[in-house]
Amino acid sequence: MKNMKEDDIHVFLRLVKKAIKESPVPVVAHLAEQGSDPFKILIACILSLRTRDQTTAEASERLFAISSDPYSISEMDLKKIEKAIFPVGFFRIKAKQIQAMSQKICNNFNGKTPDTIENLLSLPGVGRKTANLVVTLAYKKPGICVDTHVHRICNRWGYVFTKTADTTEQALREKLPRMWWIPLNGLLVPFGQNICTPLSPWCSTCGLSEFCPKVGVLSRR
Repeated sequence: MKNMKEDDIHVFLRLVKKAIKESPVPVVAHLAEQGSDPFKILIACILSLRTRDQTTAEASERLFAISSDPYSISEMDLKKIEKAIFPVGFFRIKAKQIQAMSQKICNNFNGKTPDTIENLLSLPGVGRKTANLVVTLAYKKPGICVDTHVHRICNRWGYVFTKTADTTEQALREKLPRMWWIPLNGLLVPFGQNICTPLSPWCSTCGLSEFCPKVGVLSRR
């Protein structure tokens, strides 16, 4: 197959939306839909890194039952944070990051979670993926959250040709229509988890298969 044309992105993403309609809503997106405050969304983003969604949801619930604001978390005993978020991946490191970012939010931002990527990146443990998620989901501002699924799938479609998530974000900022900026991550994460998987994607059941260039796909199911 030839690489996709730029205008085809609308067709591809609408087909993805149809394909994932029965998939569970990721915990961070669910918090945003429930109108949770930006601080909760930020903490859930940190907990979700390299962690299964169900584990993230349970850890978030335990932590927020104890405290859900930066002032109290910044003064909380570190062991108490660790116990609340266990067994998320790297829970000891994340506990330190959560406390440190809470302290910085209190000291530098008057207790308000920053609403710009630049200021969010100044917080301990916050990378571009997390910063973009908070900006888009919590504040509804334009941004493109690129994780491994977004990076892989956009390259697999031949929509971009990039080596890293950061360069994918920059490429998408230049060509992706703005109507798809905020929803892109929420569409491609469940699609990448369940259908367009890293190894042997489920092309036989994918509604995009006949259109997809399948760049770099060596085996499929």
